[in-house]
Formats: sequence, structure tokens, C-alpha cells
Amino acid sequence: MKVHFWGTRGSLPASITSGAVRKKIVKALSAARGREFINDAEIEQFLDERHAAGDLPFSTVGTYGVNTSCLQIAGGNEYVLCDAGTGIRDFGDHLLRLTDAGPSTFHIFMSHLHWDHIQGFPFFGPAYRPGNRITIYGLHKELEKAFTGQQEYPYFPVPLKAMAADIRFVPLEPDREYEIAGFAVTAKTQDHPGVSYGYRFEREGKALVYSTDCEHKGDAFEGYAFLDFFAGADLLVFEAQYPLLEAISSKENWGHSSNIMAVEFSVRAKVKRLCLFHHDPAFDDESLDKFLNDTMRYLKIYAESSLLRIDLAYDGLEIEL
Repeated sequence: MKVHFWGTRGSLPASITSGAVRKKIVKALSAARGREFINDAEIEQFLDERHAAGDLPFSTVGTYGVNTSCLQIAGGNEYVLCDAGTGIRDFGDHLLRLTDAGPSTFHIFMSHLHWDHIQGFPFFGPAYRPGNRITIYGLHKELEKAFTGQQEYPYFPVPLKAMAADIRFVPLEPDREYEIAGFAVTAKTQDHPGVSYGYRFEREGKALVYSTDCEHKGDAFEGYAFLDFFAGADLLVFEAQYPLLEAISSKENWGHSSNIMAVEFSVRAKVKRLCLFHHDPAFDDESLDKFLNDTMRYLKIYAESSLLRIDLAYDGLEIEL
């Protein structure tokens, strides 16, 4: 299994300004002061080495990105996606650039129907290609209505029925295992306004859990169903939009969780790798760097001997299980 993140922001896309790009350039050039580079490859090597050494943070050598939720799970002969935020547009454009991209089958699993999770679908290029088959899975009764409605007048110029692909909507039930595209898939009901659903994907002894837009309270441990849902996952993609203080005060009951809860659940459920996801659009790259560092420091406090690996998702990140 390989996971590719095409969109990692929550609530709405987050732009990166020219000022922010300029700030990155200034920091990188300052770090390279006095150095001479023969070609671009040497520049790339310099940035990679300085980043690996901790001298240049990710916020300088890269960006966490701007797109809303969409990730791809590779491992079978068909395309498997979670959510259809703006990241699905980049995935579709990437696929259409491949010279051997013929008729394809897509499986899209929806966590819920809030706009940031469906807004990319009208721009999903493969949906306009005859011969492509797209199955959209979800547990909300309004699944088809939500996708159809956002492309109706006056919101969008092209109705969903005008898309040339064969598009179908398939309802699922929570806590029931399905065999889809070579994966064993189980959905779990989550605490979020309007309800959301997490998914556990298993294949050839590997387990991935995609759990976004879910609020976990501080006392949610003893006998809590999510400990079993997360148990032993090779990768847990966990929505941690807020720092703990915001999650338990000004933004309590907004339906989102924190980095601290992500760490505690991962340790208790014996997760091997944690990836923080659904970033606050108000956080710039430097803020997200700090967020990740604070999370890793908390892991050392909470479980010093833990072997848990922590990543912060960014558009373009790939994780192989």
C-alpha cells in the first residue's frame, strides 16, 4: 500500500502569498551565502542536506500546500481515493497527463458532505472522459444529492449529468466490512456536525485508517470504540486541526480534534505511524512546522520510549506501508 496526499487542508483552501514565497527564498539564500553551485542538482542537494540536518525547516524548503482533503491509496489495479476536496483536481490532472491513461475505474470514499470535502469533484478531469467508471461511496442519505446539487444552477455551469464518465453512488453501512478494489473496508461513525465517517482499509496484512473531521473528548479512552478501530494500524491519518487549547475551549464542539489527542490515541492503540491531517487554513507553513515540533515533543513527554513515527501531511507527501 502506498498513500499519496493530494489535499491536506481543512475547512477551505489556504493560499500561499508572494510575500510568503519571497520569505522562503530569502531564508534559503541566506543559508547558502558564500556557496557556489555548478548546476541545479547541487542546489537541490544543498537544500536536502540542510533540511535533513535540521538547519533549514520544511517551511523554508517546501510548503504544506493549499488543497482541501483528498488522498489516494495505491495498491490495486483500480484507483482508490478518500474525499473529493480540491486535491482531487490535481490528482485528475496528473492522471490525464500520463500517456497510457486509458479508461479507468475510480473508487471514492466520502467521510462526509461538507463543502471542503466535495468541492473538487466538478473539476475532476477523469469525470469528463467517456469510458471511465467512478463509484462514490458514503453513508449519508444525501450523498448523490450533495454532488448533484453543487453543480446545479446557479452554483456551477456544468451539471453532473453532463459529465461523460459512468458515475454511480453506493451507500455503505457503518461497522460492516466490505471487499472493494482489493481492500477490506470498514466505516466508523464519528462525532462531527452532521456526522462523519472514518474508514479502515486492510490489504495483505497492512492497515490504514483514514479518520478526519472527528472530535474526540479528553475523557474518551476507557472502552472507547476508536481504540479498536485504530488498533495496530500501520498508518493512522488523524484529523488534528487545532492545538489542544483551542480544541477544548473556543472551538469545543466544532467537530475537530487536536494533535495531543492524536498522540495519545496512537500510543494507546499501538499505531505504528501517525500522520496529522486537515490543517487549519489559518496556519502558515511556519506555524505548521511549530505544530509538528510541539507534537513530537509531547510524544516524548507522554510516552518517551514509544517508537511512534509522526508526520504532518502536505500536498504531495507519499507514505509507503
